[in-house]
Amino acid sequence: MIAADGKIVAKYFEDDYKERTPVLEVLWQMGAAPGLPHATLETQHLQLATSASTKLVHPNQRVTLSVDVALNPKMHVYAPGVEGYFAIDWKMKKVPAVILGAVKYPASQKLHLEAINETVPVFLDRFRLAEDIVISSEASVKPLLNEKGELTLHGTLRYQACDDRKCYLPATVPMEWTFHFEPLDRIRVPAEIQRTSKP
Repeated sequence: MIAADGKIVAKYFEDDYKERTPVLEVLWQMGAAPGLPHATLETQHLQLATSASTKLVHPNQRVTLSVDVALNPKMHVYAPGVEGYFAIDWKMKKVPAVILGAVKYPASQKLHLEAINETVPVFLDRFRLAEDIVISSEASVKPLLNEKGELTLHGTLRYQACDDRKCYLPATVPMEWTFHFEPLDRIRVPAEIQRTSKP
């Protein structure tokens, strides 16, 4: 991937696309919203919006789930790798119909806490988390659908937030994504237009 100034900003190989499709990787690099909105939530410390690359899913389809976080002024949350604090942690409820991928976190920033003379990895302002999932076979998804043919996936976002004066107790926010499931089309074309193989 080459930036407008001609510099190479990212390199990908064949195995990389097992984790993320090329189109979604371009959106990620550009900072664009990767999909359709699902819900917006607000807590004492932040606002978050969930989204997905599609709301219509099919068997064996890869979908990217995203969480956009906007922290309140002067607030930070701890990033993975922090010691002695609760790092932000996105977990999806496991269901047999969905294969979960690893959560992709942005690069953290180092923040020096003068009160305790520590430097810790944090996220500030706004940031996005993403996770690729794969919808499994129709047989495994069907028992999870509601009467409207919808599949709902549940997750939680746990974090510990601090401002410039104090740290708050860890908090857990429930999240969910609802998709309309469309099975594969197994109806054959009419016999009169079917091609037959010659003996």
